[in-house]
Amino acid sequence: MSLLPWIPYVTFAGALLAYVAGSRSARAGRVVALLTALTGLGLALTAAAAFVPGRELQTLVNRAWIPELGIRYHLAVDGISLTLIVLTGVATTAAVLFSWTVSERVGEFFALFLGLIGGVYGVFLSADVFLFFVFYEIAIVPKYFLIALWGSTRREYGAMKLVLYSFAGSGLVLAGVLWTYGSGAAEGFSLGALTAAAARLSPVEGGVVFALVFFGFATLAGLFPLHTWAPTGHVAAPTGVSMLLAGVVMKLGAYGCLRVALPLFPDAFAAWQTTLGWLAVAGIVYAGLVALVQDDFKFVIGYSSVSHMGFVMLGLATGELEALGGAVLQMFSHGVIAGLLFAVVGRMVYERTHTRDLAELQALPLHRLIPGAAAIFVVAGLASMGLPGFSGFPSELTILVGAWRHHIPWALVAGLGVLVAGAFTIKVMQRAFFGQLRGPAESTQKEHAAEHAPMEPLTLPEKAGAALLIAATVIVGLKPDLLLDWIMPALQSPAFALTLTKGHP
Repeated sequence: MSLLPWIPYVTFAGALLAYVAGSRSARAGRVVALLTALTGLGLALTAAAAFVPGRELQTLVNRAWIPELGIRYHLAVDGISLTLIVLTGVATTAAVLFSWTVSERVGEFFALFLGLIGGVYGVFLSADVFLFFVFYEIAIVPKYFLIALWGSTRREYGAMKLVLYSFAGSGLVLAGVLWTYGSGAAEGFSLGALTAAAARLSPVEGGVVFALVFFGFATLAGLFPLHTWAPTGHVAAPTGVSMLLAGVVMKLGAYGCLRVALPLFPDAFAAWQTTLGWLAVAGIVYAGLVALVQDDFKFVIGYSSVSHMGFVMLGLATGELEALGGAVLQMFSHGVIAGLLFAVVGRMVYERTHTRDLAELQALPLHRLIPGAAAIFVVAGLASMGLPGFSGFPSELTILVGAWRHHIPWALVAGLGVLVAGAFTIKVMQRAFFGQLRGPAESTQKEHAAEHAPMEPLTLPEKAGAALLIAATVIVGLKPDLLLDWIMPALQSPAFALTLTKGHP
């Protein structure tokens, strides 16, 4: 496991090298970024092959950093964090491939891009909450510049809204952590020290601090009604950045809720549980219904992303072992599927047609003009609907079963959300790629196809990126135990014992 601490170091070094290489040659900047992403993925998979699942965090590095405050540079891993580290490697490699056409200030783009990813890796490896927070902020800052400088569609507004929500959420988290530390009982910022300190807070204090920490993290996870930054940010971001926002950045918030908020405040979690569950199912259904009436292709995928992240939050709110495992599995599944959907919309379709308006796309039978993109979107759409054989099926099913066992009304409403997801996915698939297939409209489509043909075929980087993401969702869909065998032992650790007990006594 000694390879894992090198992943953020290599990624930050790659960011500097990409900046230097990209300032001299766009191609050199791209190659450095791809090699950095592949190195991170390779290190993650190598570590995963040697990983022995267990119930405790396995320390990788643990050294004093700011001893006066008890802050340590403590990196550790368990099955939960390893799952998300592998996801980050996969999503980053695919996002670099789908950013291959970036031509302006390439060095700066990939430097910020990899700087964000280095922060993400650091969050998933941090066992000291203060260090966790430092990496968390490192991951937030580059998002603004990536969207504001390389984005589209009200990019300044989208970037500012995203960052304001992110910083507001992280401010709540910091307030809650400092409140716990300042209670006088904490000997440092380790998860164990803060858990012991949180146990000495009064019930009222614990409830307030839990709300600060959980909702602060949940803002980045897109919990309803704190989700509004997400569709706007996704639409404004360039394709590769949209893939990262949906694929890994939203997972930082959900991971913070799971790793920090739930274990530190199990009693407060039990008091808030009903509210959190209804907010989660409201997000699933509401975002799905909004996606159903959108006319902008990317907004459909943006709201779809929020809806599917609602299942993650529902799994956390259920407080049941299998549902928590399903929530972590859904983080992985959503990361690869949402990334693939954004890749098709932003790179394969928009950069060729220069429109995301579904009414305009309906007049262009893209299944003839870009058959590869149509085929990939059909696969991604089926995966997004949670069909068997794809990763979304075991993850959402596990969450729904857990909710059904202990909170039947949540399961019923969330099940409605599954139907809505199927409806908007089929609708957008038909409108964007297949148009009207019968009668005179078909002849009109053939004329449009002839008028606009040929469109650029899918490039090698696009095919490689799509193949990587499809392989990930299919492998986990067919063999979910590959990840669950890591995840479930970690959830049975003493850190989660009280949370599981309080969640469903």
